[in-house]
Amino acid sequence: MTAHPSHGPAVIGRSLPRREARRLLEGRGRYLDDVARPGLLHAAFVRSPHAHARILGIDGLSARLIPGVVAVLTAEEVDRVCAPWSGVLERPPGMRSPLQRPLARDRVTYQGEPVVVVVATSRALAEDGCDAVEIAYEPLPAVTDLAAACETGAPCVHPEHPDNIAFRGVTAAGDAIAAFAAEGLIVVEETLHFPGVTAVSMETRGVLADYDAAMKRLDVTWSVQAPFQMRDVVARCFGLAECDVNVVVPDVGGAFGLKLHVFPDEMAVVAASVLLARPVKFVADRLESFMSDTQARRQIVHGRLAVDAQGRIRAMAVDIHAGIGAYSVYPRTSFLEPNQVSRLCGGPYLVPNYRAVATCMFLNTPPSGQLRGVGHPIACALTEALMDKAALVLGLDPFEIRALNLVPADAFPHQSHGGFRFERLGQQAALETIRQVTAEARAQVVAHRGSGGRKRLGLGIALFVELTSPGVGYYGLGGAHISSRETATLRLEPDGGVTVQVGITDQGQGLETVIAQVVADGVGVDVERVRVLHGGTSGAPFGGGAWASRGASLGGEAAWRAARALRQRILAVAAAALDRPDGTHALSIVHGLVVDGDGEALASLADLARRVHYRPDTLPGHALESLTATETYLHEDFPYTFTNGAHAALVEVDEVTGEVRLAGFWVVADCGTVLNPLLADEQVRGAAVMGIGGALWEECLYSPSGDLATATMADYFTPMAVELPDIVVVHMSTPTAQSQLGAKGAGESGIAGAQAAILNGVNAALAESGARLDTFPLTAERIWRALHGRPAQARPVPGTEPV
Repeated sequence: MTAHPSHGPAVIGRSLPRREARRLLEGRGRYLDDVARPGLLHAAFVRSPHAHARILGIDGLSARLIPGVVAVLTAEEVDRVCAPWSGVLERPPGMRSPLQRPLARDRVTYQGEPVVVVVATSRALAEDGCDAVEIAYEPLPAVTDLAAACETGAPCVHPEHPDNIAFRGVTAAGDAIAAFAAEGLIVVEETLHFPGVTAVSMETRGVLADYDAAMKRLDVTWSVQAPFQMRDVVARCFGLAECDVNVVVPDVGGAFGLKLHVFPDEMAVVAASVLLARPVKFVADRLESFMSDTQARRQIVHGRLAVDAQGRIRAMAVDIHAGIGAYSVYPRTSFLEPNQVSRLCGGPYLVPNYRAVATCMFLNTPPSGQLRGVGHPIACALTEALMDKAALVLGLDPFEIRALNLVPADAFPHQSHGGFRFERLGQQAALETIRQVTAEARAQVVAHRGSGGRKRLGLGIALFVELTSPGVGYYGLGGAHISSRETATLRLEPDGGVTVQVGITDQGQGLETVIAQVVADGVGVDVERVRVLHGGTSGAPFGGGAWASRGASLGGEAAWRAARALRQRILAVAAAALDRPDGTHALSIVHGLVVDGDGEALASLADLARRVHYRPDTLPGHALESLTATETYLHEDFPYTFTNGAHAALVEVDEVTGEVRLAGFWVVADCGTVLNPLLADEQVRGAAVMGIGGALWEECLYSPSGDLATATMADYFTPMAVELPDIVVVHMSTPTAQSQLGAKGAGESGIAGAQAAILNGVNAALAESGARLDTFPLTAERIWRALHGRPAQARPVPGTEPV
């Protein structure tokens, strides 16, 4: 079934602005910090100043004596009501992570870990109480550098473990060891260093918990992405029935994967509400966020690529060392990102022999978690750096070597060497499109070459495949209580409008607008007559929430199917009410009117709805149809929806200062059916900006003793408009056949290849000088040192397996 129905002007495919934008711009948004309850208390935390230390004693007496302080809680009290958790799954087997609790007990394992929660009548008084708490520590050896953690004899983050290895997994296809031993192949290799980065969402984390002791019912207002997941976690940890836990998600000011995780301080706030039987709220300040939010990307990846004399890939080997922090995050685990890297390296290409080893290491840093484009930027950067190196050795054009190795268009569906099944992709078209849109930039680079001066130009390209909309195999097979399906419920109102309830949540991606467009077309009403409700577990249909670019492809598809079902019910009522013996096939709905085959209006939806709701006695008995429809959507044939695309970056490098200026940036994105081009562009550009930040500026830095050195926005640099070029977005469309809409994910394609394209562009610009960069971010200092033969402090590289 096509996404563009014949019963009226299509709304799908139109560039409609976000319908919630004006409300938010006028200050009418309702975020967590806007929510208040009678008798509300506020929480603040005493956090560990050490990366690793033993807790010798806690004295909270002075804090308890401060007027307005209601409670000073430690692990001893909180553990009575909240069970600990461990971020491991049943699959793949072999994961290990110690039990984690809301508050540290006996030992702290990273700077910023919560130790004491102070609850008071105001946030200021709670912070005063924190200042009065005295804690005695015995510092212990800490390890915050990934390379150091891999060394023999490194301090152990968890003394009960013999080393810092949390998990080790192998992904293989063919026989890479034998392939690398074959004669006549050209082998190139690359090692890339990725620092830890964090989400820096505009709205920080927070929670308001309100426990009714008499009813044993818990209401939680939470700035999260997956309300049903969090309801399940809270119910199990606090021994409550799921039906007695209600999670409400108000407006969310950005999430990017950060707000999918269970954070100990948020669980401590829930525990405080349970213990005190009062509503308690906590909203992290920016310093707390930098110290305690999950991080991502902290990896050292080494890759080898074997190609024949024509440039065809014969084998690829990848060795991944990932720092996952002090604990594996719950419930999605910290092993997901390195696992994604191991399965996505070489993704767009035919790789007959492949082997990837992923080793996850504990560090005395906050746990790592999911961040927009999980694993994709790392896998793409390593793959595309190796492709550029191979092209250079063989004297091939970077476009040529990629075209030679892409999966042929007639080879889909295709089983990748990483174990993924690709339904169908538009890779050749993406490569040709990026070639066309960068033709002028390539000519500019050629013309500039050898011109002298302090500026060097380089053009970098990168191809990617992107995993979106995961199915049951992503978490369900591992035992995590995370839904991979989405449901939508539609109701025709007495005035002819349509109300939609969806389990998908919105963090600024324009969900309300896209769902309204889908429903308007599906039913046959004007988009202004569709109201979209979301954000919570009470009344909303069960769903997984917003993550992995699944809002339009899963939530939108569920809404589309429910809309078509509702349309059929409406037409059944209309056929009976209008005494049409020819039935529903001769009727249609256009702009909220039931029309016949000649386009003549026979009745309005408002007239029909009012008769059904208020005067059913005027309808034939068989027309007592409920004007409500619910549909659920789940992938059936393929466990994921893969999309693809290409990035290109034109960079200008100043040889004197090492500074990089982005002179141009292009993204070709194939997200299947584009439901709203304007919002799709916003998603792609926003993701590209995050990728650019990771390429050039963002990193979480720690001192050797584990002190966070990037704890403010003055130290942790995120890209601003003045540093960015116009980001050109070109959409392609290879619709998925798994759904009726044909939509794929769009929210992460902008970040997947950004770092790869910029890295390749910078190294192309520096090629004449013989300098090369392998460490992100590509700061001016690192580039200057590379240009002037003054390398930064030597960084040991973890040993790689012989292949």
